[in-house]
Amino acid sequence: MTTTTTLAGKTILMSGGSRGIGLAIAKRAAQDGANVAIIAKTDQAHPKLEGTVHTAADEIRASGAEAGAKALAIVGDVRDEASVQDAVSATVAEFGGIDIVVNNASAINLGGSAQIDMKRFDLMHDINTRGTFLFTRTALQYLRTSEDPRILTLSPPLNLSEKWLGAYPAYMLAKYGMTLATLGIGAETHIPATALWPRTTIQTAAVLNILGGEEVYRRSRTVELYSDAAHAVLTAPGDTVAGQALLCEDVLEAAGVTDFSQYSPGTDEVELHPDAFVD
Repeated sequence: MTTTTTLAGKTILMSGGSRGIGLAIAKRAAQDGANVAIIAKTDQAHPKLEGTVHTAADEIRASGAEAGAKALAIVGDVRDEASVQDAVSATVAEFGGIDIVVNNASAINLGGSAQIDMKRFDLMHDINTRGTFLFTRTALQYLRTSEDPRILTLSPPLNLSEKWLGAYPAYMLAKYGMTLATLGIGAETHIPATALWPRTTIQTAAVLNILGGEEVYRRSRTVELYSDAAHAVLTAPGDTVAGQALLCEDVLEAAGVTDFSQYSPGTDEVELHPDAFVD
């Protein structure tokens, strides 16, 4: 896989993106001169989490200032159909269309099957699986008119080994649902659709607060690993990435990256982990 174009002039609509991996992907796209609209619930600062949809838009603009990038902050909820429709309409009104949909919004709960509260189960499926389906399908009419439409979802390959299926079934159902929704819509519409996932843990709030605390966070790779891989996918020829669930490291290796130390925090060898959780 080789990078053939940039994202200059492309319009990206992303769910989430107020922090973490989503924000890193948005800022990387902005460096090319992309227009980025993000929809997130974080209108006001959270006591335990950095950033709001507004501060994220400021960061995106600053990151792409030299390239002429623009950003649009939209307060909304991917669970709500009217809210998603408003986000799509606002993006089209601001930028004239939509070229790329990025499904980044995700909820995580690692409760076991017998212990997890069904309200938390429903929340994950509403945001992850249903949100991905709703967000993508609402933008389809505009993706179809783009010269180079793409769908990118931050979700894992469909691995049916016991190690994966037995880890956290409630969560894995919701994440696999994101992948199935993405690849299914891509197959139906023939719009290049790709799922992308890391092989290792990434330095996100979810890793810090849920997965393993400061030690696992310290030994995880930086968000730039994900944003560089996403950029490589979104700028590759569509037919080379359509219908695939890819790992970030494989994408970067195919793009010519041989030294992954640039994505290491520089403290220890990065800890490999079977479950790489993201925001």
